[in-house]
Amino acid sequence: MSLTIEQIKQLVVKAADDKKAHQIVTLEIKPISLIADFFMICSGNSETQVQAIATEIKKRSEEQGVRVRKVEGFDSARWVLIDLGDVVAHVFHRDERGYYNLERLWKDAKLEEWS
Repeated sequence: MSLTIEQIKQLVVKAADDKKAHQIVTLEIKPISLIADFFMICSGNSETQVQAIATEIKKRSEEQGVRVRKVEGFDSARWVLIDLGDVVAHVFHRDERGYYNLERLWKDAKLEEWS
């Protein structure tokens, strides 16, 4: 059984929340970009937490049969990108999130706050 895009988004948010991610938001970018339908953005307080969040997202996605296309930035754990196709998860170290400010860059996207 394959998951819907909405179910994948929920899975990613839940995985991040279960690892105590901060400021979880989703951006619906489908109307303004061909990259994906949704970005999930969250942050962790340390490199270890960022890696734990990213690992949990990857693990749960694979368990549900969602193909993880690529993971970038895991070793440095400052900004980990997990490409799941229609959903892309961005897990930031708290010090990097404000600097890159994806919410501002994608300000035309519909934003939903989760925690």
